This record gives sequence, C-alpha cells and structure tokens, in this order.
Amino acid sequence: MIQKNKWAWAWVPTLYFAQGLPYALVVTVSVIMYKRLGFSNADLGLYTSLLYLPWVIKPLWSPFVDLKSTKRNWFLAMQLLASIALLAIGLSLPTNIFFVTSLACFWMVAFASATNDIATDGYYMIGLTEDRQSFFVGMRSVFYKLANVTGQGLLVVLAGFLENKYSDNTKAWSYTMICAGSIMLLMTLSNFIITPKFESSSEIVLQKPKGFWEVFVSFFKKPGMGMAITFILFFRLGESQLVKMASPFLLDPTSVGGLGYSTSEVGTIYGTIGVIFLTIGGILGGILISKHGLKKWMLPMLISLNAPNALYALLAITGTTEAWAVTGTVIVEQFGYGFGIAGFMVYLIYIAEGKSKTSHYALATGFMALGMMLPGLISGFMQEWLGYDGFFIWVVLAALPAFILLRYISYPPDFGKAKEKDEQSV
Repeated sequence: MIQKNKWAWAWVPTLYFAQGLPYALVVTVSVIMYKRLGFSNADLGLYTSLLYLPWVIKPLWSPFVDLKSTKRNWFLAMQLLASIALLAIGLSLPTNIFFVTSLACFWMVAFASATNDIATDGYYMIGLTEDRQSFFVGMRSVFYKLANVTGQGLLVVLAGFLENKYSDNTKAWSYTMICAGSIMLLMTLSNFIITPKFESSSEIVLQKPKGFWEVFVSFFKKPGMGMAITFILFFRLGESQLVKMASPFLLDPTSVGGLGYSTSEVGTIYGTIGVIFLTIGGILGGILISKHGLKKWMLPMLISLNAPNALYALLAITGTTEAWAVTGTVIVEQFGYGFGIAGFMVYLIYIAEGKSKTSHYALATGFMALGMMLPGLISGFMQEWLGYDGFFIWVVLAALPAFILLRYISYPPDFGKAKEKDEQSV
C-alpha cells in the first residue's frame, strides 16, 4: 500500500514554484526583455505568443509521461533542462546571434516547462489523498503565484536596476537570465532531495493507462465535449490579448500612446503588486467555490476576469500616467483575473474527471493554451493598427463570446464544493 501525503508540506511548495517560474519567464518576462532590447510590439507579440505552442500541444505526449518511467523522473529531468536553457539565454544575449539563440532556448524552456506541468500535476494526484489534494490546492496556488512574483516581479526589478547601473540593456538582461537559471537549478536540486518516490509502488504501476490512443478517444467521447472545448477556447479571448500588450503599454513612451514607465516600475507595479493581488483573488475564488460549488460563482468570475480590462481602455483614452491610477488599474485587473480564473480551472478539473485524468487534464489545459496562443499571435498587430486606445476597447468587446457560450455548457451545480468530512479534516 502506497504511503500518501508523505512530506507534502515540503514538496508541494517547491514543486509548484518550479512549475510557475519557467512559465512566467517564457510568457511574460520574454515580452519585457525583447521590448527592452528594441523589438517592435508586432514582432514580440508574434514570436512570444508562438512560445505558447508547447502548452497547446502537450497533450500529444502526455500519455508518454503516464506510460514511460515515473513522473518524478520526468519533472526532475525537465526542470534540469529548463535550468540549462535559461543559463544559455543569459550567456547568448551578448552575442551577434542573440535573437535566434535566445528564442531557441526559450523554446527549450517552454517544452520542458509544459512537460514538467504534466508530470507535476500527475505526481500531485498520486502523492496525495483526495482530501489532501483539496487542502493543498491553496498552497499550490500560492507558490505558483510566488514564482510569478519572482519571475515577472523581482527579476524584472533586478533587470531595471542593472539597466540603470550599466546603461547597457543587453548586459543587464544577460545577468538577469543567468540569475533566473541559477534559481531554477536550485529548485531542481531541492526537488531531487525532498520528493518521495511514490511511484515505486506496484499499486501505481497498475493504474497506468493501457494504451496511447485510448487516452484521446475516451476524452473526446465525453458528453458535451464539443461545446466544452469551444468554451475553453473563447473563455480568455480578451484577456489573452491584454496580457501580451499590458507591459508594452506601460513601457512605451507617451508619444506613441504608452505610459512611459521604467522597467523597474513595471516590475514593481505589474510583476509584484499585481501578482500579489492575483494570488489573493485566486485563493478567495477557490474558497468560495469550495463553499458553494462552481455554479453559483461561474458567471461572477467570468465578469471579474473581463470587466477590469475596461480600466486599461480608460487609461489609454485619457492618457493618465498618475501612479495611483495605473497601480489601481493593475491591482483591480490582476485581482479580477485571479478570482475569475479560479472558476475556469475548476471547470477544467471537471472536464478531466474519470480514468486517465492526468492526460485528460493535460488535454483540457492544452486547449486553454491554444485559446491563449492564437489571439496572442495577432495582439501586437491589432495594437499597432488600432493604437492602444482602440486596442483595449477591442479587448473588452472580445470577451462577449464567452458570456454567450456560458449558457450552453453543463456541469454539476455543486461541483468543487467541499464535502462535510473534507471541511472537517481541513
């Protein structure tokens, strides 16, 4: 019999910090870095959105993570690969071929991170009993968001400090990415030491899927899956474009419609203060769903995710650069995102219920990533075509399909609600 819940207080924080850091570096920090190295919004929107592809197609190899080796071996190998690739980015920036080399390394980080996600989530479900999974979901979220604070907050602040110190953006970002790789290497070593070998149990071996294609067929045969996938693709249509252009909007000079903030200011406002409120929103959302179930909160959470985007449009239209207005906008938007995305993630867990839930969850999050990548690809072109004011108005309007589709998806009203015995155990 497998001994579950062993050392969970130690490995849940480090595993999910190691899951969140490379994601933040690929999705958000790469945008700021290439912006500070002189790339246009259209180029950085296109190239950095393509980096989302590994999270889109990770379901294609998720059954291999189930079938081959152990999830512990998979996440340790992928975390090590991400560490090496981040160090390589830092070392490549001062060279003449920095763009091609750094972009290739970001691709390596993205593929490693997507595979690490599959293995980490599977290990979490194997290593914890059902009631402990619910108990630790808050801690899991907090340390994932702390990784975001470290990546798009503290490391960006460090890059801004180094920019001012050296008056050389290339050198500043080179040192910053080397620091990021070193942190990731430290987390990999920590996880090697403290994660138990749960999967040596014969009980776990018997739970593995029997065949590769069975995983995919069983997922798409679930009732209502077509409408569910459509909803997943459109849920973040507006937010997926805003997240790509929010940092460039803060960084661009006022002469082209931006707010003219420095790299350190963006790291502090968007990457630190913003992510703290994102964490608060996410924890609150999880608590409310556990108390009342998903049905009661799905619509309010969808509104919370999208309504704050109008504040960016207001900033762009009025040209306001006051710190209180900008910081307030970021706080409301990030809190709303954290609160809103909680409902979406619980819905994805519902989609993945049943046999092969590790691979099915990877499939669901793969469609989520596709819904982020495709709009992100055009976000830079849309911004340059419409200007920041027109672009943020478009972002607000892009949220409407999700509200329409919400009426046509089905799920148990009390899904996500804690059972009485789980509430007492917590």
